[in-house]
Amino acid sequence: MSPTNQPTKAPTAFQHRVFEALAHVPRGKTTTYGAIANAISCGSAQAIGQALRRNPDAPRIPCHRVVCNDGSIGGFFGKNDPSAAANKRAILEAECIAFDASGRVEETFILRQL
Repeated sequence: MSPTNQPTKAPTAFQHRVFEALAHVPRGKTTTYGAIANAISCGSAQAIGQALRRNPDAPRIPCHRVVCNDGSIGGFFGKNDPSAAANKRAILEAECIAFDASGRVEETFILRQL
């Protein structure tokens, strides 16, 4: 296992495409699973989530910067529990990303196109 407790299996070609697209999301911004899917011509936002849960090199590959289309946190390292969401939110807040009263990333911090 890697230091992030993720599998160390070599990434697939699809995962490489996801990670390369994600590399264009700068610190202080987020994007959505759907935006990454569109950027790499993939029809499935869920497939993007599956690729990101196998991220072998976080935080260099910043999977924490990917949120749901509505700005909600979504999963983190393949987990959808409150502690994973709290951890992801803390990392995003450390990058100065703001949240609204309902706990969603404020729209100005979401890149809808990559």
